[in-house]
Amino acid sequence: MSLADAVAVQPFWVRTWVIILVLGAYFLPVSFLIWKQSRVAGVLTLGASILAAYGVSWMYDQLGYVKLLGLAHVVFWTPLAVYLWRLVRREDMPIWPRGLMSVSLAIIVISLAFDYVDVGRWVLGEREALAGTLALE
Repeated sequence: MSLADAVAVQPFWVRTWVIILVLGAYFLPVSFLIWKQSRVAGVLTLGASILAAYGVSWMYDQLGYVKLLGLAHVVFWTPLAVYLWRLVRREDMPIWPRGLMSVSLAIIVISLAFDYVDVGRWVLGEREALAGTLALE
């Protein structure tokens, strides 16, 4: 079973959230490349998101669909969120990239909230793969 297959058997709200997450962490940051002041943020956001996706995929292949998958987001998106938050607060940042970054940042922070909880639960012992989502099934 692929990671996409495992996500497909999740509840509707999880599948919907994954779509929102992809829009906010992958597609929206492309728009940051339009403005000179936000280009670095666009490149860093896309880079961190691609690395996080690779990490989630690799971990899924090793462990299955477990709560530890959020660790890749925690590692790559926590410093990114701090960086974006600082950029959004800059007064020299034009209004459009600031607004787009705020939306992307909000989506990433919401995801991180889920991820920190999931990783914490894994550390505390919830290490089994969710039923029906084992990588080897």
